[in-house]
Amino acid sequence: MEIKLLRANINDSRELHAMQIESFKDLLDKYQDFDINPGNESIEKVEMRLKQNFTYFYFICADSKKVGAIRIVNKKEEGKKKRISPLFILPEFRGQGIAQKAIQLCEEIHGKEEWSLETILQEPKNCYLYEKLGYKKTGKTEIVNERLTLVFYEKN
Repeated sequence: MEIKLLRANINDSRELHAMQIESFKDLLDKYQDFDINPGNESIEKVEMRLKQNFTYFYFICADSKKVGAIRIVNKKEEGKKKRISPLFILPEFRGQGIAQKAIQLCEEIHGKEEWSLETILQEPKNCYLYEKLGYKKTGKTEIVNERLTLVFYEKN
């Protein structure tokens, strides 16, 4: 399977938003984290991100089919880490190494060092993915509700 990134722009906002809602639905139902879950975001928030000059939103394509997306926040300032937020794969394409390859491609584009992200502590597959790619827990966590804790990672 060939994995490629395709840069999204403002004209892709509806498609990106629909994919994001579908990809995060299960987690939103499970954790009820309505204030922070990308599956509960408005299309206006997606559009706002696409307009930011420091946001790089990419469709993740597997054999030319859009199967997810990844957003990189890269302010290109000294001492500022690049950030992954969000990363999602449509449910029917998970478990095939697509997210891992997408992160590696982003690191090739934006540099392999100085990254940060957060994920759900209660989702061991997410934590495993990032740790496999060299991300280390910072020790910081944030309790969102009684079901969900965010865990923070960095890669230097």
